[in-house]
Amino acid sequence: MKQSHFQGFIAAGTAFLVDQVTKAIVVANAADLSAGIPVFPGFNLIYLRNDGVTFGLLAGAPWWSLTVLALAICGWLTVMLVRAASRVEVIAYGAIIGGALGNVLDRLRYRAVTDFLDFYIGSAHWPAFNMADVFVVGGVMLLLIAPWLSAKFQNGT
Repeated sequence: MKQSHFQGFIAAGTAFLVDQVTKAIVVANAADLSAGIPVFPGFNLIYLRNDGVTFGLLAGAPWWSLTVLALAICGWLTVMLVRAASRVEVIAYGAIIGGALGNVLDRLRYRAVTDFLDFYIGSAHWPAFNMADVFVVGGVMLLLIAPWLSAKFQNGT
């Protein structure tokens, strides 16, 4: 295994750890967060459980089916991580894997995912999410810009 691939597994572990620590803090303070605590205008901390996937899609689906699907995707992403040619791709795949595994652990423990980041404008709220979701989305964004970053750094500009 190349050194850069090891960095992908470090990224996965870091994403997983950050996700689980933040969720543990939220769960420990669930009673205080159940109604939401304003942090600044447009952002609350709140305690919610989502038994679906992104934006509550597939809510009510058997928890184990979403877990099996997520584990299968993590397996495929691990293969992609090992095959990745650039460090940016390796770290991106690691971030996605770590975030996905953080949500898998929630499904195994609670049969739902703990969400706590609540952004809003006026009375319109974005669906609440967690740090695992941040790592998954951030990893996908890195994958999308990876070709540009690779070209930029290869050309020395």
